[in-house]
Amino acid sequence: MVLESENILLIGSLLLLISVIAGKTIRRLGVPTLIFFLIVGILAGSEGLGGIHFDNPSIAQFVGVVALNFILFSGGLDTRWHHIKPVLGKGLALSTIGVFLTALSVGVFVHYVFGFTLAEGLLLGSVISATDAAAVFSILRGKGIGLKGPLQPMLELESGSNDPMAYFLTITFTGIVALGSADPLTLIGSFFKEFIIGGALGWLMGRASVWLINNIRLGTEGLYPVLTLGLALFTYSCTHALGGNGFLAIYLCALIMGNSPMVRRRSLTRFYDGQAWLMQIILFLTLGLLVFPSRILPLAATGLAISAFLMFVARPLGVFIALAPFRINKRNKLFLSWVGLRGGVPIVFATYPLLAGIEKAEMIFNLVFFISVTSVLLQGTTLSLVARWLGVSVDPNRRRQDAAFETEDQVHAQQRVLHIIPGAASAGKRIVELDLPSRITVLSIEREGRFVLPNGSTLLAEGDKVQVLAPDQPSLEALQTLGWHE
Repeated sequence: MVLESENILLIGSLLLLISVIAGKTIRRLGVPTLIFFLIVGILAGSEGLGGIHFDNPSIAQFVGVVALNFILFSGGLDTRWHHIKPVLGKGLALSTIGVFLTALSVGVFVHYVFGFTLAEGLLLGSVISATDAAAVFSILRGKGIGLKGPLQPMLELESGSNDPMAYFLTITFTGIVALGSADPLTLIGSFFKEFIIGGALGWLMGRASVWLINNIRLGTEGLYPVLTLGLALFTYSCTHALGGNGFLAIYLCALIMGNSPMVRRRSLTRFYDGQAWLMQIILFLTLGLLVFPSRILPLAATGLAISAFLMFVARPLGVFIALAPFRINKRNKLFLSWVGLRGGVPIVFATYPLLAGIEKAEMIFNLVFFISVTSVLLQGTTLSLVARWLGVSVDPNRRRQDAAFETEDQVHAQQRVLHIIPGAASAGKRIVELDLPSRITVLSIEREGRFVLPNGSTLLAEGDKVQVLAPDQPSLEALQTLGWHE
């Protein structure tokens, strides 16, 4: 069967439905959901039951890059700065030094054991050097695993920020293998150029996006996600066109947007969380369709050896060295070493050598696919066991008690009607400009006998009666500084 315009919607919708519905059942058996999406793609592919012929790395790469944009953007929007700020240095060390050391150690291992040239080995190591945010957090959340101390924000930051480094290394060594040589000074200059441009444009677009969304007046609520999507994709594509790291730019842009006073921030975060899941499914289905199992099976022994080295030597080496300057106990380092799951990102990066036409490109792609699958299957299914064994997981009963407490706290929140007095500091300002505490909810505004349904862009006026929901009396008293009184 060949994918054509007449049948692509039918086939695509069937694969999506099978993946989502059957994936819930598979997850109960302990199999990571994302791997199931991959398996559905393989079964539907050229050598599977579906017989869909798909052998186009260029399209797969395009789908993968677009999907990664959505995933990174959603991750940045959902990341709270006050959570990652205390572990910023540790997370960045893992996503840069840790990624580099992982790529280096795997490259040297493959060079000496399997006869790759050093450049080819480093290329393979670069492709599989980054952990996959989608794989890590789908498993943690799916199994309800809570982590103690700084582990959760460290994993959140590392998984969201290590793609730029892995991408740089992959593109660099793809060029070295293709050309047969490299100038160290040029590589260093390219590194700083990519990350400086990516960081600068990401910050700039984040600030500009917040300002635009807060000040533009769109007549339809549904246009705000469209506007945000345009800003996100422009951030990546513009940065990439100027020679910067687009993945860094879009993640940083989303991080700034998610932590700034912005209208409709919560609704946009929920919207893009759903879109990220859709893109993850499409990504894994597409990569599954691209794979030919008959080409992977002969490489199983080599793949197992590299996968074992990655899990038990390369990743722990990168974690322990990268975190050596920081005070963090051995149990946390061991868990971070084990939770370095590979997923769809390395498989997407493996398409770059394919399109560059280097000699061992197909072998590298098939090895990366095998390593990613074994990583998620072995590490993903044992994640909760290792967390309990190392004593870094939160007791599930305690988590349920905390959730019950939070729910009860919301139920017993106080509802009050407050008046905006003449000369109040908040008069003439929009709600988003007040930077209200997150636990305060503005329910409605009564103005001259008419009720206004508020959102972040609603302009406040003297004499408004503001109905709010607050968790306690101190929160209500804090609103008095804005000129809101009962």
